[in-house]
Amino acid sequence: MNKTELIDALKEIAKPYIQDEEAFQHVTEATNFIDDLKINSANLVDIVLDVEDKFDILIEDDEMERMLTVKGAMDIIISKMDV
Repeated sequence: MNKTELIDALKEIAKPYIQDEEAFQHVTEATNFIDDLKINSANLVDIVLDVEDKFDILIEDDEMERMLTVKGAMDIIISKMDV
């Protein structure tokens, strides 16, 4: 899975929770789920659970702190899929 496919997968997962449609149209690796997309912290937990389901991985509690940005989420997914 390349970076573009991974970003698209994350966008699909985050879409039900976004509050800023304009920012959603311009998601990059630097996009912050909370600050840019206006996703609340409770929904961020839902996104983590959805990522775990989609990619069949387990994200540890300490790794969840890095899931604030698209890049952080991508790094975690890639590291888990390489194992």
